[in-house]
Amino acid sequence: MRRKLKARISSVDSVNIYNSYDIVGDIAVIKVPGDDLGNAQKVADEIMTLYNCKIKTVFMQISAVQGDFRVRRLKFLAGENRTVTVYKEHGCFFKVDIERCYISPRLLFEHKRISSLVAPGEVVVNMFSGVGCFSIFIAKASGSKVYSIDVNSVAYECMQENVQLNHVANCVVPLLGDSREIINLQLQGVADRVLMPLPELVFEYLPSALLALKPSGGWIHFFDFQHAAKGEDPIENTRKKVIAYLDALGVRYSFGFSRVIRSIGPNWYQTVLDICISGLSNKFLY
Repeated sequence: MRRKLKARISSVDSVNIYNSYDIVGDIAVIKVPGDDLGNAQKVADEIMTLYNCKIKTVFMQISAVQGDFRVRRLKFLAGENRTVTVYKEHGCFFKVDIERCYISPRLLFEHKRISSLVAPGEVVVNMFSGVGCFSIFIAKASGSKVYSIDVNSVAYECMQENVQLNHVANCVVPLLGDSREIINLQLQGVADRVLMPLPELVFEYLPSALLALKPSGGWIHFFDFQHAAKGEDPIENTRKKVIAYLDALGVRYSFGFSRVIRSIGPNWYQTVLDICISGLSNKFLY
């Protein structure tokens, strides 16, 4: 479908349009360098034609994903002027307001991969849950208990609805607030596994992730944004930073799976690193 779209616009226009765009439910979000509204409108009209009623709305992204809530500003281009949709992935359904909540279809592989690792009976803490994608996939796959935390009240309300929509209220516990505060007050030493899918805060919040783990240790799924110059490995750069950080804290650890999820800009990458924590220093014991 993306190739068809590129073929329908002129070569001059296609140079000015990003090669990819996000589709969340029945809403498409495009990116246009320089916020070129003329080209953006052409692409929006073509998307509405090509997807033939499957896409009901097209927006142009006019800011980067930013802030504590990881949201982006959007400009309406075509279709129905609304930002709320229901996104379907791997048989699960997620209500989301794409302008007021964070959701990324590009994490589809990670949703499936991490949920497949969780064994029945594990306890999981999701420190940055958004509308609940990771949490609900894990609950569906394993029936494990997931403490699902987010500081964004809109995302929290969507998460509550999504827990009911996907029939996992017996597994997923939605919690509204800062995950550091919630872990410190309620969730010290409870988790077999901690998810940290917010690269902007991952090092700042790593001590809280360790605090949430059981004294015997467990797994941390660590998402990072990493720079890598030509010839450098972004995964290795992430690993070096984690080694320095954990060594300073006196933590015993080893590394499991890692990969580059995607490129996010020139020489910048989103990475994920699975960290097995096998021993905590006294400062993390309760």
